Amino acid sequence: MSPTTSTILISSLATGTIITMTSYHWLLAWIGLEINTLAIIPMISTRHHPRSTEAATKYFLTQAAASAMILFSSTTNAWYTGTWDITQMSTTPSHILLTTALAMKLGLAPVHFWLPEVLQGSTMTTALVITTWQKLAPMSLIFMTVNNLSPTMLMTIGLFSSMIGGWGGLNQTQTRKIMAYSSIAHLGWMSTVTSIMTNILVVNLLIYLILTTTMFYSLTLSKSKTIQNMSTSWTISPMLTTTMMLTLLSLGGLPPLTGFAPKWLILEELTMQNLILLATMMAMSSLLSLFFYLRLTYTTTLTLSPNTTQTKHKWRFKPMKPTFPLTIFTPMTIIMLPMMPTIIY
Repeated sequence: MSPTTSTILISSLATGTIITMTSYHWLLAWIGLEINTLAIIPMISTRHHPRSTEAATKYFLTQAAASAMILFSSTTNAWYTGTWDITQMSTTPSHILLTTALAMKLGLAPVHFWLPEVLQGSTMTTALVITTWQKLAPMSLIFMTVNNLSPTMLMTIGLFSSMIGGWGGLNQTQTRKIMAYSSIAHLGWMSTVTSIMTNILVVNLLIYLILTTTMFYSLTLSKSKTIQNMSTSWTISPMLTTTMMLTLLSLGGLPPLTGFAPKWLILEELTMQNLILLATMMAMSSLLSLFFYLRLTYTTTLTLSPNTTQTKHKWRFKPMKPTFPLTIFTPMTIIMLPMMPTIIY
């Protein structure tokens, strides 16, 4: 892809998200989402491979359907209330349609089927963009309309997403599909706490963006597309392997690391709201995700690949991408837990 094309697509991605995040009219929000979708599709299909073309088609159809549903829900709301204001989504059919459409845009269960397939057909960099930047615009719409959305529906979707994100990742061998199910599970936790406390939602989203960026960047540097590739990543850089291990444990939500903070805060808030059963089920579902993170950790750091021909060749290739972003994101992924009280309160 030429530098001019890349610049146009990246600036369109940024513009689309900013338009959606700063708009108070439903038509402007819809335009921002459409710009986002049309900018990411050439980035997905840039490899000119049948798999990437299929991924781009699936992404386009899903996002177009979700955008049409958002437009339909806002039109229905305008028909009943006479206003196109985003914060005035007061009618029941409109906000149910809107929640379903935004869940489809984010890849929440039960409308999550497109996300693992699209990530598998994309490059690592495009998969990173889809799982991080592309979540900002729909999340901002949820944030703006949260007072009118159904808490029961959001919590049910969140619980389903957390469980399916854990179950779906158990039998995967491709790292991009594992990260897709990880994304579904994390967004499920965010959806659960949305209607209770929005500042925890924002903190959770920021931590999710940091952890996912670190993990994808580590996978890109070590060229690990499958679990088998991860077992030979120590030949490129032992330090990078250690970083990947700590990032995976942080994604799993183990206590000394940053990833523990959002789960801790959400479970605390759910129990304070007397939602004991929901909090218990969310905690149990996180064990499923933790299992496949631990499996990746074990494969990456505690096993040596018996295949010597791969290792002979793999150590010769130096990382082609700059490692500076990893030096910024890694400390935040590992040691940001003590800062949480100052961020929240």
